[in-house]
Amino acid sequence: MKDSIIRNLTKSQLRKSLYHFTRLKNLPSIANFDALFSSHKVEPSLSYRRRETAKIVDYQGYLFIANAHLRIADAVMHPDTTQEEFRSYIDKNVFLWPTKRNCQSMINAYSRREPNESFVVFEFDADLLLHDNYNNIKLSKYDSGSSPRFPSRCSYKKSLRMFLPLNQFGLVKNNLVPSKPSEIHEILVLNELSNISKYIKALYCRNITDVTKKWRKYTKNIVEFDGTFD
Repeated sequence: MKDSIIRNLTKSQLRKSLYHFTRLKNLPSIANFDALFSSHKVEPSLSYRRRETAKIVDYQGYLFIANAHLRIADAVMHPDTTQEEFRSYIDKNVFLWPTKRNCQSMINAYSRREPNESFVVFEFDADLLLHDNYNNIKLSKYDSGSSPRFPSRCSYKKSLRMFLPLNQFGLVKNNLVPSKPSEIHEILVLNELSNISKYIKALYCRNITDVTKKWRKYTKNIVEFDGTFD
């Protein structure tokens, strides 16, 4: 079952990689720990109320920046899930994107909101990462952290049921969860993604000098990622 699910997810040539983008300022801490941490792992108190702006945290002597929470309209929330419960759940996960286009779209959105911020992109081996982290991964059909432009027309309600365990992929079919690879919008890894050096295929960055020496062999210029961001 495990191997067949992963083969299904990575069968397309467009889905051989998983992507993660982060602020350039987070790169030293990521390199030091060789890991991507959820904001809840770094500072649990960050999750108790909405972050209207990004927050800077000192984590074991390294800088970590937690992104702001976007405003979610009450109209798109399911009655059984509060805004606080939903934000807390999101904050317990590291987010990956299943295609280059998904990742580009998210970075461009952040770049419009924060035009003076610089970002880097990690490209990971999808097959290996999914295999090693199989029991800690969930899938989302929707952009979980945002609110639809027209909340009253939204075809689904946000709740914790929209996050499908990877081992249930293809077994659950409804409009709330993805049932085929093309429907996957986000991939969530619970708590942290460790030993990331094992999975790196490329690291897109503006200047190679910003990258730790152990990863410079993977570095590509950010313009090769074909985004509109800096």
